[in-house]
Amino acid sequence: MSGKITDTLEELGISLPPAPAPQGNYVPYVVTGNLVFLAGQIALVDGVLKHAGRVPDAISLDEAQRSARVCAINLITQLNAACNGDLERVVRCVKLGGFVACDSSFVDHPKVINGASDLMAAVFGDKAPHARFAVGASSLPLGASVEVDAVFEVR
Repeated sequence: MSGKITDTLEELGISLPPAPAPQGNYVPYVVTGNLVFLAGQIALVDGVLKHAGRVPDAISLDEAQRSARVCAINLITQLNAACNGDLERVVRCVKLGGFVACDSSFVDHPKVINGASDLMAAVFGDKAPHARFAVGASSLPLGASVEVDAVFEVR
């Protein structure tokens, strides 16, 4: 890996971990044409779930935003694998989808998913503006607080 995006990751203190294995019967990404569809990622770091639980009962808004950031790092890791280690192939981030484990009274889903969107902006710059959704869920896989998926255009 080398190039502007790799340099940006280094400047941000991010080294991409090995791509997390799927947690079920699916593949981590599908490339079709010039689009990469990335499966939802949770905040696994070295196989350990970070920031587990529902927002704001078990974890704070700040912790949930950090969880969304870890999800984004895992998305970039999977994107790197889909691009055969060449993130310079990225044309743009097309869409992010964010799920937040919470109760029905929680309404700050967009603030949580900003943790992922903000990292995409920092890493991909003018290639980062994307469509997005942020919704609440009563529970997420493995007790995760956040799950984020993405679609990228590549060349």
